[in-house]
Amino acid sequence: MASTVLRSCGVAAVAPSLLSSSKSKFATSLPLPNAAAGSARVTMSADWMPGQPRPPYLDGSAPGDFGFDPLRLGEVPENLERYKESELIHCRWAMLAVPGVLVPEALGLGNWVQAQEWAAIPGGQATYLGNPVPWGNLPTILAIEFLAIAFVEHQRSMEKDTEKKKYPGGAFDPLGYSKDPVKFEEYKVKEIKNGRLAILAFVGFCVQQSAYPGTGPLENLASHLADPWHNNIGDVIIPRSLMP
Repeated sequence: MASTVLRSCGVAAVAPSLLSSSKSKFATSLPLPNAAAGSARVTMSADWMPGQPRPPYLDGSAPGDFGFDPLRLGEVPENLERYKESELIHCRWAMLAVPGVLVPEALGLGNWVQAQEWAAIPGGQATYLGNPVPWGNLPTILAIEFLAIAFVEHQRSMEKDTEKKKYPGGAFDPLGYSKDPVKFEEYKVKEIKNGRLAILAFVGFCVQQSAYPGTGPLENLASHLADPWHNNIGDVIIPRSLMP
């Protein structure tokens, strides 16, 4: 009966297996009747938004490529490769940052906003998870971080193979996730998806600080759950001091 309805509307039937797959990378064109100008065609996409055409330079070969580039930042091939690498590195930093924000607060060791307050106190002692840091002064810590990250980034920039720059393997894959090529491709997609979620989470942490200075995300979550009508995103858009 569905087939009869489709024909009566002048729309060609499309293979159900293609329409039912959310992972399909193929575009489906449906001819629409138009007595004056012939048959128009509407392109459908099963990627990030139905009906949104996939940019020609995004072929779906990269992990997590769903054809999303509204600003067309990846039109230049060299830029696109650099953006892929940068996104992946930022995803990994965010996936480290989010647990680094949540775990100390969950353990009752203070929140991430208070973590650096020792630097403003003369003779203050830096701590990590409640333990004193041996080189507990700010200039020393900054120097160590600068030299360590500069060395790692220099080594990574010397690698010419784009895949090895993003997925070096070896000592950076102690559990051997890259040994199975099929599973490895699956893990790449999972990593980029979780990384994007972590980036959004960290942005959320930063935004909530503008509404509740000095408090951590778990404290804010508890406050929201206790009174969701008053403690919500509205405090960011309209500060409470301006509300009637």
